[in-house]
Amino acid sequence: MSVVARYGDPAASLTVASEVLALQLARRSVRRFGDRPVTEEELAALVAAAQSAPTSSNLQPWSVVAVRDPDRKDRLAELAGRQAFISQAPLFLIWVADLSRARRLARRSGTEVVAADYLETTIIGFVDTALAAQNTVLAAESLGLGSVFVGAIRNHPEAVAAELGLPPHTVAAFGLAVGTPDATEPAGVKPRLPQAAVLHRERFDAAAADTHIAAYDERLSTYNTRYGLPGNWSDRVLARLRGPESMAGRHTLRQTLERLGLPSR
Repeated sequence: MSVVARYGDPAASLTVASEVLALQLARRSVRRFGDRPVTEEELAALVAAAQSAPTSSNLQPWSVVAVRDPDRKDRLAELAGRQAFISQAPLFLIWVADLSRARRLARRSGTEVVAADYLETTIIGFVDTALAAQNTVLAAESLGLGSVFVGAIRNHPEAVAAELGLPPHTVAAFGLAVGTPDATEPAGVKPRLPQAAVLHRERFDAAAADTHIAAYDERLSTYNTRYGLPGNWSDRVLARLRGPESMAGRHTLRQTLERLGLPSR
């Protein structure tokens, strides 16, 4: 049944199954949490899962800040678009693309890490951070915890850096609110594009893939209507990418990264 929900298509099916796959197919964003705290033991398990993710050249260019203090969560919620669930979540994890550790290593060794100034290394920092965080999401699901990513933590990256005491050569990539899902939250498994829209074989075929978008628009519109959301997928994508005014301040991110010590030349 999970694969049917994942695609919003009664005809969708898979012929293989596993416990891990079932968790992945059933995952949804949780924005309403119960009162139970996330224990220190659970946090340690989530970080262990994160550190088990792949990392380019074993650079491990990320760190994570666990925030439980209510006042700090409130301030971060304000910086991240006034999203109340950040304050409500018992645990808010800020995932940091962290090139400062390598620079400290270089300073102690009396050497240089010039490659850290290039776009490739910045990309590695963000990619590895995301891989680690996604491992944590799946681990959280296996422990009965829900979560939701918060990209709006990049709305005011310098203010977030100040709030968390981040050193130079780091940036908060995104947040992750974690807690026990509130079963009364009106939300479900959001349908994704059909596989035929994203899976290409041997060579990329945009024309064939795009023929499946119209059917997906209908499915997502039905889902959105069920939960009081407007529009279909195409409309929402175009609105989100319309221009700088739709980016909540993130259109200046390149300049901000330079000021934070991530020049990405």
